[in-house]
Amino acid sequence: MTGRAAPFAVLAAAFLFNLGQGVLRPSLPIYLQHTFGASYRMVTVIPTLFGAAKWTARLPSAYLQERWGRTPVMALGLLLIACSDVASVMTGHYGVFLGWRTVAGIGWALFGTVATTTIVSRPAGERRGRAISALLISESLGLLVGSAAGGSLYQNVGLASPFFFEAACMVVAATTIVWWARAGVEGSTMATRAGRTWQVMGAVLRVPTVLLMSLVGAALIAIQTGLLVFLYPLYLVERGQLAPQMVGHLVSLSVAGRLGGLWLGGRMSDRVDRMVVLAVGLVGYGAIVAGVPAMTHPGVLAVWSVLIGAGGGFVAGLPTAIVADRVGPPAQALAIGCLLTAMDTGMLIGPLVMGELAHAIDLSAPFLFAGMLLGALAWWCRRQASFAAAPPTTRGAEGP
Repeated sequence: MTGRAAPFAVLAAAFLFNLGQGVLRPSLPIYLQHTFGASYRMVTVIPTLFGAAKWTARLPSAYLQERWGRTPVMALGLLLIACSDVASVMTGHYGVFLGWRTVAGIGWALFGTVATTTIVSRPAGERRGRAISALLISESLGLLVGSAAGGSLYQNVGLASPFFFEAACMVVAATTIVWWARAGVEGSTMATRAGRTWQVMGAVLRVPTVLLMSLVGAALIAIQTGLLVFLYPLYLVERGQLAPQMVGHLVSLSVAGRLGGLWLGGRMSDRVDRMVVLAVGLVGYGAIVAGVPAMTHPGVLAVWSVLIGAGGGFVAGLPTAIVADRVGPPAQALAIGCLLTAMDTGMLIGPLVMGELAHAIDLSAPFLFAGMLLGALAWWCRRQASFAAAPPTTRGAEGP
């Protein structure tokens, strides 16, 4: 999918995709308890299996888009999620429900991997940083709107309504992708032979920047999910002495800050060396996260919540843009798949590591650890900045 219209189609589909996800997320645990009498453990199995399915399907998604083309794979992923949603509400057996949510995870990987590759598949000089930021902003807005409406839909329309709403969003998103392709903006991808795939994968993994950006991406997601989603709200309650309602307001402020950070990071990275921008952003983000244990006043915590969101948003899209800069066709899809697989790994292990640090030492420990980790990665990025600016040397893996 190429041309100016193609990115717009992907952005629209990404918004609808995350709108449906946002509507379903707040009501899914309630639905499980009401329908299956699910325990806390049964509820938490869902995101674990969902995440494992995403992790498993990332690299196959990258391979399939080279074999079949981007539009069929994205549409297939969206329709898999829609089918999973409808089937999920048709079953009364918890094990079968788990199976269908696993299918939804595979669909997520199919759409998300190819959508990201489509957005960044442009010459390095054509505002790649802004493009990936626009994708992340579309996703964040979809989740924000969907999460705000999900509870009301569940309460006022019915138990199964969030599932059907998400399914409808996926069908409309798939239709949008296919319609733009039929309108003449679908480009052919470079088919990669199965034997050639492993050669290209080996070349991709030998590019130092791909390894570094995979580590950075995994760390950012681990901090986001393991620290900011789960432990930061607890910190606001225990150390900041804030009421749950106020915690919700501060989390909303962090989302607003993230949107601003995404906008700024994308524009700055298109004007200055992206690796240098990432190194500076990681230092700033690390200082903000490590400074949380020193903040207890509600007003200061409100400002800090904005800064946390802005710092995370500023660096969020840069690893993807940098990988796309360094790796060109036919290896770009596989490189993006490797990066997203690493990020899914961070999502799986982040809560475990951060939770163990908080349990074994103190609630402030994971914040300090995250700050030091980001600082170390910033140092590594700064050392790699000159390499990232050098002409490509790995034949078949890096583009011009």
